[in-house]
Amino acid sequence: MPRTDPELPFFVYGTLLPGEHNHDLFLRGRAIAEQPALLPGALLYEGPGYPYAIEGHGTVRGTLVTAAPAVYAELLVLLDRLEEYLGPGHPRNLYERVAREVRLPGAVPPATGTARAWVYLAAAPVTRTLRTGGIPIPGGDWLTRRPPPPAPRTP
Repeated sequence: MPRTDPELPFFVYGTLLPGEHNHDLFLRGRAIAEQPALLPGALLYEGPGYPYAIEGHGTVRGTLVTAAPAVYAELLVLLDRLEEYLGPGHPRNLYERVAREVRLPGAVPPATGTARAWVYLAAAPVTRTLRTGGIPIPGGDWLTRRPPPPAPRTP
């Protein structure tokens, strides 16, 4: 019998965040809800134009994205391909897709303060490299890694 994954929302923390280039390419028109979320027990590291989250003693800031049910299967395939995820424990994975609890800051009743979501964490070989020589992103927030845009010039 083929394995079927639950239709969990996605916790995104890098180029899939609102305002980032992959958000429009992959999520626009496919998401029905987006809300700020936190991934406890994780650290964020610089990558080659995108970040890596790994297990650790920190918190990663991101967004919880709920896919439209009609396009969920298509989006899952697209995101797995983007994240170079070939299946659980595959030796060529860049990321592993794992289910984790994320916190929803500001959730008010009847909403709960947590949700289970798919998260793409760096695969084991990448994690080992990051732990020994990676550049952590302070505060676990991908959006703070860039300098602010220059102030407008006044005559």
